Amino acid sequence: MQVAGEAADLARTVRDEAVTDGAVDTKSAETDVVTAGDRAAERLVRDRLAELRPGESVLGEEEGGDHALDGLRWVVDPIDGTVNYLYGFPWYAVSLAAQVDGRSVAGAVVEPVSGRVWSAALGVGAFLGDRRLRVSAAERLDLALIGTGFAYTVERRKVQAETAGKLLAEVRDIRRSGSAALDLCAVAAGWLDGFYELGLNRWDWAAGALIAAEAGARLRLPGESGDGFADGTLVCATPGVADDLKDALLRFGGV
Repeated sequence: MQVAGEAADLARTVRDEAVTDGAVDTKSAETDVVTAGDRAAERLVRDRLAELRPGESVLGEEEGGDHALDGLRWVVDPIDGTVNYLYGFPWYAVSLAAQVDGRSVAGAVVEPVSGRVWSAALGVGAFLGDRRLRVSAAERLDLALIGTGFAYTVERRKVQAETAGKLLAEVRDIRRSGSAALDLCAVAAGWLDGFYELGLNRWDWAAGALIAAEAGARLRLPGESGDGFADGTLVCATPGVADDLKDALLRFGGV
């Protein structure tokens, strides 16, 4: 929480300069952006962890790192929701998690604009500030509010749009905010009844998934197999709609 909060403060204060011409690059596609703010926030996190937890492994979105799952590793997304950050849309966050053997044991998601701090520790619970979180009591998929996200490549977005269009007829409504970490936190708070997305990286969900799980959500994480979903699919929902949401997504042929 401390280090993620420091990175959030930095991201907020440098935003205007970080998104000016010459400070924005692209990665996997022209719509997949990275700003100077992303790089500065990740560098701060790495420097602070080197001081506070010397010698421990770090995996980050911008600078990469060790992908081995063995042992203790920190996982950082310096700005989850970079397109929102670029446009000044206030739904973006710094996400930082500690994982042991690939499993999240502690995590924090901090929103630079609102100052909200989401946190969880394995077996301890999930919190927004000092308030303990609990998922919604939704029991019917047709009355559920579901979040999702879309990939940067046109081909995958077309498939995801088809799935979302079919699902829209079976749920209360669908939201697309642009930050998987915050959408997972929204499930934890009961602001969403479920969330799904294909193609998330570990830094997108390492902290948010733990927060959702500790608030009572049921999750299907990327990397799991044998259930009909692509390995990179994440599905998170309150227990009352989790099975129905997964069944619907499988019926529609993917996410």
